[in-house]
Amino acid sequence: MKLVAIVGSNSEQSYNRMLLQFIQTNFKHKFDLELLEIKDIPMFNQDIDRSNDFSIRFLYNKLSHADGIIIGTPEHNHTIPAALKSTLEWMSFKLHPLANKPVMIVGASYYDQGSSRAQLQLRQILDSPGINAYVLPGNEFLLGKAKEAFNDQGNIKNESTIKFLELCLDNFIKYVGVISTLKTPKAIEKEDLEAQHPIATTIQGIDPDDPDWVDKAAELTGAVSGNTYVKLDHGVLTVDQINMFLKSMPFELTYADDNNQFLYYNNSHQDTDSMLAKRIVGDRLATIHATLPAAQMKNVEWVIGSLRNGNEEVIRTLVPGDHSRIMNTHNYQAMYYPNGDYAGINEIVLDFKPWLDWYLKLTGQKLAGGTSNPLPAATKVTTDSTTGASDSNGTDESSPVETDSDTGASKH
Repeated sequence: MKLVAIVGSNSEQSYNRMLLQFIQTNFKHKFDLELLEIKDIPMFNQDIDRSNDFSIRFLYNKLSHADGIIIGTPEHNHTIPAALKSTLEWMSFKLHPLANKPVMIVGASYYDQGSSRAQLQLRQILDSPGINAYVLPGNEFLLGKAKEAFNDQGNIKNESTIKFLELCLDNFIKYVGVISTLKTPKAIEKEDLEAQHPIATTIQGIDPDDPDWVDKAAELTGAVSGNTYVKLDHGVLTVDQINMFLKSMPFELTYADDNNQFLYYNNSHQDTDSMLAKRIVGDRLATIHATLPAAQMKNVEWVIGSLRNGNEEVIRTLVPGDHSRIMNTHNYQAMYYPNGDYAGINEIVLDFKPWLDWYLKLTGQKLAGGTSNPLPAATKVTTDSTTGASDSNGTDESSPVETDSDTGASKH
């Protein structure tokens, strides 16, 4: 389960930040928690729309992708801080990431009442039509006398307080689970699989069907090659080293950007019949449409649309066949820009059987027998469970129209 927590103060020293950090550290066996700061969120002004500012888009995307949200609020003059109120205004102006999202409120303050009045007001704000969050009823965690509540290591001293906090968090976990059953996926719009709507990084001016597309695109863009060094986030490698590194991966790897421009695959197969995800041979990339057969386009659209909309972050398929010989697994993972916007897909295709055989041999375990169930059309992977995606053949655009696991979205 993936939760995020809003630090409801822009102060450098905040007991609410300490409270959320305590939750993050001491309950990581229950959920993943990421703390979100509001220090860089500008003061709300409806006359100056800043919805596309990095800080606002970043917060919006983090809230949108979370299963649930915890807000830690101080109490200033019997109400929530101005910085938190301004943040909530931005999150209900043109962006609405809190709509139908489960939210838990916690708070710490210097005095006995532990931000009780601020929490009450925050509940009313979150229940307003512009926000429309699902706030966990009851289970108010109010940490009073916060200055004395923590030890030098940032841990809450009182064991009874910790146990009550855990009870509230357990109730919130259950609440998130209940709310998740009410979630409906966003409708999937038709995807532009021929990259006809350029973005900043779209390579234009070359026929997408040109068999020498890669070489011509490299010349057009002035792409470096050979022993030229490239600075990466956590390293410096030459282009040749990057190529060797990617080709040595024990799986087939592809990259398509958010404009559906198919830009890379680590093909090390001379014969496409030996590939798990068979592609057109040679340097012809350019678009997703150009690399796959027309029969697979509806399935491809469903995968891309589901990841683009945030309906899923990962989609996995297992191609039917003789699994005693090969387990052809396709893994589609959404990528994101630094501000959290959708940036495209990386696809990993591998034979899972050698990994499974290695694990069973290492641990001395054997696979237990069971009922033989038909494979689902696709498998969506959430942070806490794996469930079968819809295999409906109806008109629901949020579901795959054909059984993607029959061949995998990238196999022909």
